[in-house]
Amino acid sequence: MDLLKAILWRRSIRRYKPEPVEQEKILELLKAAVWAPSAGNTQSWRFWVVKKPELKLELSRACNGQSHVREASHVILVGFNEDEARRAYGNRGVTLFAIQDTAAAIQNLILRATDLGLGTCWVGSFDEYKTRELLELPRNIKPVALVTVGYPAEKPESRRKDIKEVVRFTDDQTFI
Repeated sequence: MDLLKAILWRRSIRRYKPEPVEQEKILELLKAAVWAPSAGNTQSWRFWVVKKPELKLELSRACNGQSHVREASHVILVGFNEDEARRAYGNRGVTLFAIQDTAAAIQNLILRATDLGLGTCWVGSFDEYKTRELLELPRNIKPVALVTVGYPAEKPESRRKDIKEVVRFTDDQTFI
């Protein structure tokens, strides 16, 4: 798929078909994620891949009851190693750069998923403490987001602001 087509086609999917996503495709998503840029090439991101139904159910509860978390074929937790981020850039590495790095990794992952005919949803609303406990995360791992992955059972509409509303050129202070 052409990159721009994938960008325009991508939607947040909250209804999935019951068929499981093949392991090879999950590995393709993770490969795309780890090729994202990272500040100073620290690559402090970490990924936990969940497919056990009982664990997805508990994660769904930790995500304020979002049902697509349990219904997806897989859920991928994206976090980062705070020690590595701090070592590279101090506090700014932890509070900003590692967050940017994980966001870039997630974007790569979801665009590759779209390219492979998969649906995803970037989930930021979750109980961090409960999620840490469920996934037995080491103390130095900071969870940032969960990404649900599966074969989409919907194609939601998408609304975006017009580019004229959000872009300003600094040379003459005009919008497009």
